[in-house]
Amino acid sequence: MSDYQHCGKEKMRQSNNWLTLYLIPILLGLIIALLIILIKPDWFPQFSRVAHSPSISETQSQTNTSSPEHIGPVSYSKAVGIAAPAVVNIFTQRVVKQQQHPLLNNPFLRRFFNNQPNERMQSSLGSGVIMNQAGYILTNHHVIAGASEIRVALHDGREVPATLIGSDAEVDLAVLKVNLMNLPFIRIAEQGPLNIGDVVLAIGNPFGVGQTVTMGIVSALGRNQLGLNTYEDYIQTDAAINPGNSGGALINAHGELVGINSAIYSKSGGSQGIGFAIPANSAAQVLADITQFGQTIRGWMGIEVQEATPALLTSIGLPTALEGLIVTGLSLNGPAQQSGLMIGDIITSLNNKDSFNAKSAMNQIGSLRPGENISIEFMRSGRLQSTVAIAGKREKPSQ
Repeated sequence: MSDYQHCGKEKMRQSNNWLTLYLIPILLGLIIALLIILIKPDWFPQFSRVAHSPSISETQSQTNTSSPEHIGPVSYSKAVGIAAPAVVNIFTQRVVKQQQHPLLNNPFLRRFFNNQPNERMQSSLGSGVIMNQAGYILTNHHVIAGASEIRVALHDGREVPATLIGSDAEVDLAVLKVNLMNLPFIRIAEQGPLNIGDVVLAIGNPFGVGQTVTMGIVSALGRNQLGLNTYEDYIQTDAAINPGNSGGALINAHGELVGINSAIYSKSGGSQGIGFAIPANSAAQVLADITQFGQTIRGWMGIEVQEATPALLTSIGLPTALEGLIVTGLSLNGPAQQSGLMIGDIITSLNNKDSFNAKSAMNQIGSLRPGENISIEFMRSGRLQSTVAIAGKREKPSQ
């Protein structure tokens, strides 16, 4: 029995030695490490993230310092405040001839209705944008077409008659002038190219209710096969544009002009989320031409083209893989004929820009100034060739 007791005492002695030699130092080391972590957490960032849970205010602060391009403004009131004073309401009156009843063609009956007027005054409304302090205003041609009287109402309440300086029906723009002092005016966007998805605001006078602002995004760019005008290069937006908005401003989130609101696609007459605006840079060029020359100056080549569709290529015996614009007509001694182009040639590029869309090519030629060169690549008899034409001046079409 005593042997077992002795043996037990030896084991206890060994256990105490193990505690002294190993366990106590380990525990002391852990305690010291924990104290260091608590006192100097920045030495151990992986522990400080776990130990420190950010407060709500710190979380919001981190969110607010995120990259600015991913954060939209809560309000666009600043942009509207910058642009709205330069957007005006336009009121027009025009004389409209009324159709007479067929019975009035009878000389006997006509005697009884000699005093019946066959004309009446028709009023309409639209919007416009003051472009400079000189009082020049851009609006749509269709807003003032045929008007015998034009009046402009400013954002500050002033109302004055306006003079028509000139208009361009081919792009649906007109230039008015008012003689007033201290006019607010809008600035054309200089924030870089407009992109699909950019926020835009439409300002105008829809249905005559007064100046109104609607918001949307840029839905598409370069719309040009709508059949609205000769030259088309529209910005498409879902910002609500209604009758009366025509000629008003389409602005960006900085209050700068990006377009002149012009048309909508609608089966009901109201906004259905498909509106169109003329790009501001194009409108500014029309403004500059009309104020300086009385009309828009455009390039001309004296050429008629048709898009090379597979069906058309098959009908004239050409490979359907060809892409471009088939020359279908040439003006005698026009720039295109003088450059050596012939009917049947397939134009593949103009000034190193692919030419697959007839409307785009027309816009490209129209944007030239008379006397400028335009390089042309074309296919003839299966061979790629090139030439250079000198743009002429497009004559103003008869109204």
